[in-house]
Amino acid sequence: MLSCLALAWVVVGCGKSDGGAADSRGQGSVPSASVERSSDSQPSAERPGDERPTIVFVGTSLTAGLGLTDPDEAYPALIQEKIDSLGLNYRVVNAGVSGETSAGALKSIGWLMRSPASVVVIETGANDGLRGLGVTAMRENIQGIIDTVRAKHPDARIVLAGMEAPPNLGARYTSEFREVFPELARANHAALIPFLLDGVAGVDSLNQADAIHPNRKGAEVVADNVWEVLRGVLTTAADGGSESRGNGTP
Repeated sequence: MLSCLALAWVVVGCGKSDGGAADSRGQGSVPSASVERSSDSQPSAERPGDERPTIVFVGTSLTAGLGLTDPDEAYPALIQEKIDSLGLNYRVVNAGVSGETSAGALKSIGWLMRSPASVVVIETGANDGLRGLGVTAMRENIQGIIDTVRAKHPDARIVLAGMEAPPNLGARYTSEFREVFPELARANHAALIPFLLDGVAGVDSLNQADAIHPNRKGAEVVADNVWEVLRGVLTTAADGGSESRGNGTP
């Protein structure tokens, strides 16, 4: 699989060049529960009038749905369809930001968590890998994101999406990068999606012309990858169970 990523990871850096919170609306965010911006350009998941528990997707252009023609084609919107089909009482908020690094996500998470969140899905690191940024710094940033979520919403369940680094950065870097996600999931008792783009990365028919971002069919596969873990988190919560521990966690 990693060999397929060599070309595919000319990647998710499309969008803004740093970790700041550029507006991704119009690039695949969920219209019915999209991220709103305050005067200081930080994202907020606020949507007055809807009292359903909220699932916040924090992520890059992979989550924002960059390049898709319809916002409802982004994988968080497809997750909302799955939730609705089962009659589960949750509202999805797409807080994906194109070009976001883990450092940028860490800067934004405090603002996002000012609004209620029952589940937080964290998809970050793809742009760190694209740029060859330090694995230790990425690990600390993701841990900081988790710490902020837990501080703001102690009962929120956390789902961490695993990511792969470009193999051309060397075996040591890609191995250390890959291990960050299961290690953080175990340490924080978070559910783990082993690899967000499993079955999509490197498959021409499932990606847009840039060979980077999933097309509608690819987004469906990504949604299935996410749902395989998220469904267990939501049904456990609905049953009143204790914290869900997803794939790869103790």
